[in-house]
Amino acid sequence: MSYFQEGITWLNDPLNWTNPGGLLDRLIEHLVISFWAVLLGCAVGWPIGIWLGHRGRGGATAVTVANLTLAVPTLALLTILPLTPLGFGKPPVVVALAVFAVPPLLANAVTGLRSIDPETREAARGMGLSGGQLLRQVELPLAVPYLAAGLRTAAVQVVATAALAALVNGGGLGQIISAGFGIGMSNGGGGQIVAGGLAVALLALLVEGVLAVFQRLVTPPGLRVRKRRRAAVTVTTP
Repeated sequence: MSYFQEGITWLNDPLNWTNPGGLLDRLIEHLVISFWAVLLGCAVGWPIGIWLGHRGRGGATAVTVANLTLAVPTLALLTILPLTPLGFGKPPVVVALAVFAVPPLLANAVTGLRSIDPETREAARGMGLSGGQLLRQVELPLAVPYLAAGLRTAAVQVVATAALAALVNGGGLGQIISAGFGIGMSNGGGGQIVAGGLAVALLALLVEGVLAVFQRLVTPPGLRVRKRRRAAVTVTTP
């Protein structure tokens, strides 16, 4: 029997789901870690990106600096942060994953606000809207699809990367994979490793699908029509 078949067999065993520390417990841990990491990333990335996009200055520099964090290996952050006052467990994992959630959130926020037609801004100012009113009533509604796209990208990245939390006793689905390596490939651990990997991959795909639907729902109908028209022009133009 191949490791893939062993993994499917492992997933089909109800006890592997319901036992303490089983797949259900680890799945809940994984979702909790990912939720707080994305939430922390939104709390940092969105305000900065929206402010810079609204001002129209400094956005490119901020995005470049944020993207530099992607050059830092996730494993390095997960190893260093537990040595800080955060200690071992979930807090350093949440912070480390939030660092990698910030770049797409910030970049899409800046892009969303800067992509708004300048004439739209001028028309709003001509109607007497203040800077704050312009942001709340015009810029943010038009930038919502970009904000949702950033959220979608960040969430999928975090869910896929959160499996590394097991390396610092942070829980999550990575514990299933780590335990499989502990058992050993020749003792049935190979199937458990494959099962853990499949669980992480399927969860990431599920999050991608759910947030893709969410992104479409929050996109104003007028913007959807405009995108379809642009696509049609691109296809039909010789």
